[in-house]
Amino acid sequence: MPLTSTRISPDWPCQVKTPGSYDWERSAAKWLRELVPARYAGYPVFVRQPVLLARHAQIQVQNEIRIARTALQTARADLPGLGLHEGVIEHTIKLYAAEVMQLQHIARSVRAVTQALVEANRHA
Repeated sequence: MPLTSTRISPDWPCQVKTPGSYDWERSAAKWLRELVPARYAGYPVFVRQPVLLARHAQIQVQNEIRIARTALQTARADLPGLGLHEGVIEHTIKLYAAEVMQLQHIARSVRAVTQALVEANRHA
């Protein structure tokens, strides 16, 4: 049954089919499993309940954002003590900044997929 109330967000992941289309929930679950540690992705409750998997993916990505921000904020102070060359430190800082931005995009995508899964459950 197609969902009429779900609008596709610009953050909708290209790996996930459009809500309401054939097998879209399976494509969502497959994408979400890639965002969580493998041991979680295999738990039967997460396999049967994609909304729970989405919730866990949201938590996982938020923690990854927190870790990347901490690494970014502490890099300039901590990395020289490890004997790293200034060029390596600057490259690492840019890497962490890019990672934070990428993770923020993934977080928005997870929220969009989660909302669609919740709506699908309401209409089921």
